[in-house]
Amino acid sequence: MDYKEAGVDVEAGREFVKKITDNVSSTYRVGVLGGLGGFGGCFELPTGYQQPVLVSGTDGVGTKLKIAHELNCHDTVGIDLVAMCVNDILTCGAEPLFFLDYLATGKLDSNQLAQVINGIVIGCKESGCALLGGETAEMPGFYQQGEYDIAGFCVGIVEKSKILDGKKIQLGDVAIALSSSGIHSNGFSLVRKIINTRGLSWDYQPSELGGKTLGESCLTPTRLYVKPVLEALKSGLDIKAMAHITGGGIPENLPRCLPKDKAIEVNLNSWSIPPIFQWLAKTGNVNQEAMLNTFNLGVGFVVIVREDNAESVMKHFNHYDLETNIIGRVINGEQTVIFN
Repeated sequence: MDYKEAGVDVEAGREFVKKITDNVSSTYRVGVLGGLGGFGGCFELPTGYQQPVLVSGTDGVGTKLKIAHELNCHDTVGIDLVAMCVNDILTCGAEPLFFLDYLATGKLDSNQLAQVINGIVIGCKESGCALLGGETAEMPGFYQQGEYDIAGFCVGIVEKSKILDGKKIQLGDVAIALSSSGIHSNGFSLVRKIINTRGLSWDYQPSELGGKTLGESCLTPTRLYVKPVLEALKSGLDIKAMAHITGGGIPENLPRCLPKDKAIEVNLNSWSIPPIFQWLAKTGNVNQEAMLNTFNLGVGFVVIVREDNAESVMKHFNHYDLETNIIGRVINGEQTVIFN
């Protein structure tokens, strides 16, 4: 017997690395040392910082992958993977420097996983970070035929004096919502439960979705906010704090950027909830509280600014085709969100 008979094709793994090398190398930026294939990726810290602080983040895509597997569509989940990580570290003002991925599968399908890597490359390019390396694990008997799992890890940098930690937030500051591209990468266990319970297929086209199938709507990749947010910070716009709206929705994520003695009063009528969320609520008979605690409901990212600065901040993000809305105001409270 040999390793291949046990289910692990080492040669196929080598060929896969060769297949993706040029694509991965296209993400390299200043600071990358060496190339793909070493035991570790090397990155030289950029110059010009007085007190550079490294910021790290890690995440996955969750059960959204089950939909990608069922539809045999793998070219967007890599974008999701990058976005979930870089949007997180962006909230403290960090610029992403490099990204690492972990891919695990029962049997290596180089064409399938090359699509995943291509999505990661797209996400890295759009957020300006290098895909510095990764790991592809072939684990026979651990995953079902044709399935894989992915995880990501990124590192960014920020000047210590410019870290956004919410300490500058004051009463009367306003919360500006930046629109999401859809469901992003959270809440898919509930999405799948609704679809399965109603006996629907992923190619079903609800009239509310304007001709899109459920599969197309659900696999819309997570929006990357890196470029517009970093440009806002570089241009001197006074952003005091930021929040990435992921699992747990606005109630769980918005308080994370607040000081302990402040809350935000959010007006639920201040933005339009996208059709996909309205359809999920109606079809699954999901109440408003459960929707708020599960999905982003069209709010993918939030920035907190002075009220007299809101117009210029919104104008900046509108330039990047991001819909913006003032959804709330800072009040006295205990690090929470109050809806009205």
